[in-house]
Amino acid sequence: MSAIPPAGYPAVLAVREFRAVFGAHLLSLLGIVVGEIALSVLVYRLTGSPAMSALAFALGFLPYVAGGTLLSGVADRYPARRVLVVCDLLCAASAAGMALPGTPVAALLALRCVNAAIGPVFAGTRAATLGDVLGEGDLFVLGRSLIRLVSQGAQLAGFAAGGLLLTAVSPRGALLATVAGFLASATLLRFGTRARPARAVGGGLLTSSLSGVGRLLARPRTRALLLLSWLPPFFLVVPEALAAPYADDLGAGPAGLGLLMCAMPVGAIAGEVLAGSLLGPRARERITLPVAAGCLLPFLGYAAHPSLGWALLAVGTAGLGMAHTLGLDQWFLAAVPEELRGRAMTVQTAGTMTIQGLGMACAGLVAEGVPVHVVVAAAGVIGTLAVGAVVRLVVRSAASRSTVRPAGGVSHVQAAQEQ
Repeated sequence: MSAIPPAGYPAVLAVREFRAVFGAHLLSLLGIVVGEIALSVLVYRLTGSPAMSALAFALGFLPYVAGGTLLSGVADRYPARRVLVVCDLLCAASAAGMALPGTPVAALLALRCVNAAIGPVFAGTRAATLGDVLGEGDLFVLGRSLIRLVSQGAQLAGFAAGGLLLTAVSPRGALLATVAGFLASATLLRFGTRARPARAVGGGLLTSSLSGVGRLLARPRTRALLLLSWLPPFFLVVPEALAAPYADDLGAGPAGLGLLMCAMPVGAIAGEVLAGSLLGPRARERITLPVAAGCLLPFLGYAAHPSLGWALLAVGTAGLGMAHTLGLDQWFLAAVPEELRGRAMTVQTAGTMTIQGLGMACAGLVAEGVPVHVVVAAAGVIGTLAVGAVVRLVVRSAASRSTVRPAGGVSHVQAAQEQ
């Protein structure tokens, strides 16, 4: 059978409804990134505490697990467009509350938690909607890739824009950019996307959410794919989490720190663009497991206590490994029943964000008593072994599915490539 040619990113952007989703994501994300910086600075000015300032930033990760688990049923129980618009409006109201003069620190942190709990519901619903907008083939994979690419790019641009904005306006004034971003996103989604019915009905929200999570984890295939979605990011964030102490160790200064922080997203963007542009669907699926299994190996270079240039090369090369997510997206979509799609995408997103926060925390704790370069190198070793074990689970799950195929069916390796 001949290889399927890649559809290409232009084909995805040619879909009018996707352009609305994409534009809404860009607007809201830029607002979020600016808001994160502004809130962190605001809390620091009010408390004078670096720990409280860091907590304001960390609270963007921690509530993801609660929102993704307890509220995941929202993504399937209600029409997707309504969920997306309401989430944007709730986040805009929360950001407006942060911007109000006199809002106490406790309220600022609580509102930050509200936004973080809503985040996985919004992201999961949007990801499930992409299957409706783009279909379940290559366009869906490339659409999710574009969403990730703009997330990486917006972080780089948003942190710079936020820093510049705070030189001209107060932190509370900068938070108004977050409000504007959410309102613009809600408007685009309301008038740029189609109304579609809910995927599932009946049952209470909490029951629907927890039963959906249980059903996903009870399926060996989806369980293995979720683990493959979550485990690499846990280790990939280690050099980013320890960039500040490593830059200080090298005497690289703020410029070196900035470069170390940018290396991973730049590598990730390059990896996804190359895989999405140059490889067809089957080729992307064929590289998924090998690339995932090897993406942490560049961290072994930290064992030699590399200079700034070599450290940037190691981290950027590891970022290229994010190309494995394109094939993984296609497998996950195919493995999840239609009525669970919204919950599945919500759980996947929540798990990814939570695991990154845990990875950063664990890296920081270990680095209290172990040199940074040793911590990163150890993450490369332990992570490669752990991801390799999950890759074997994915292969076994594909093999078990292939055993139920009629005689004359494809091998388990081919089955893995087709899911």
